[in-house]
Amino acid sequence: MAMLDATVVGIAQPTIGREFHADIAGLQWVSISYLLTLSGLLLLAGALGDRFGRRRVFLIGVAWFAVASALCAVAPGITFLIVARTLQGIGGALLTPGSLAIIEAAFAPSDRGRAIGAWSGLTGLAGALGPFVGGYLIAALSWRYIFLINMPVALAVILVSLRHVPESANPEAAGRIDTFGSGLVVAALVGVSYGLVEGPDLGWTSAAVLGTLGAGVVAFALFIAVERRITNPVVPFSIFRSRQFTGTNLVTLLIYGVMGAMFFLLPIELQQVAHYTPTGAGAALLPVTFLMLFLSARSGQLASRIGPRLQMSVGPIVVAIGLALFARVG
Repeated sequence: MAMLDATVVGIAQPTIGREFHADIAGLQWVSISYLLTLSGLLLLAGALGDRFGRRRVFLIGVAWFAVASALCAVAPGITFLIVARTLQGIGGALLTPGSLAIIEAAFAPSDRGRAIGAWSGLTGLAGALGPFVGGYLIAALSWRYIFLINMPVALAVILVSLRHVPESANPEAAGRIDTFGSGLVVAALVGVSYGLVEGPDLGWTSAAVLGTLGAGVVAFALFIAVERRITNPVVPFSIFRSRQFTGTNLVTLLIYGVMGAMFFLLPIELQQVAHYTPTGAGAALLPVTFLMLFLSARSGQLASRIGPRLQMSVGPIVVAIGLALFARVG
């Protein structure tokens, strides 16, 4: 559900914008509000699952996600929808790490690889089908059904989990949970994102933009200082001593930042400029998402044999070429 919602909303943004008379900044917040809370609270949610029970936190996340989806579906305006998407991101953060941790605890080591592979494949498939499913629902029914579709899925997940998923926790998870550090992460992400989103409209030198950008930078600096001093940090900075780990994550951040911008703007371009229907725009995105899904597993297999350097070098170049060709379309 979390991955489906991360991709299905993009295709609906032109329709939502027309119905609510929203500008591009408002539409950006529909996506960003969800991703901010999802990414900012993932590590905290994982710690909560280790401490209080992974199935319990997972089920709370699924129920929370379903309620927030219902609120999205009945949104009377863009502000209400943004708030509901923020709540949806909290539910997504609670259920995402819990699902993987449950798999790790429930399966024997000999079966764990196949189980995680199935989890990754289905997660990728949900993300790949999101634009097409969203386009179909918008054309056949209404954009509100892209959120209502989560309700029966959530009910089925809760019933199956209660019946078949055992509870598990990490007995070594002790000490204070780093809620303060997680709060600083969210504050930093919100501050920087607000400044970047509202800068074109309010002006890059406006007090609101400069103030929120500065607050975000200060929150991030405080986060680093706090995490270096506490015994149970939400992010152990010792992992960044590995140049390979740091370099890989930096490249991944840049690539997915570029791809995220493309997936936000391309559905708007296809529908408002090229006059594609929502279904047609969703279908136009299928080759990108399916190729990513198809090649990612094989790239991982290749990396296990020869190392990741070739893929990490060639991949960004191919992305750059593809985006350059996009710029020449039309």
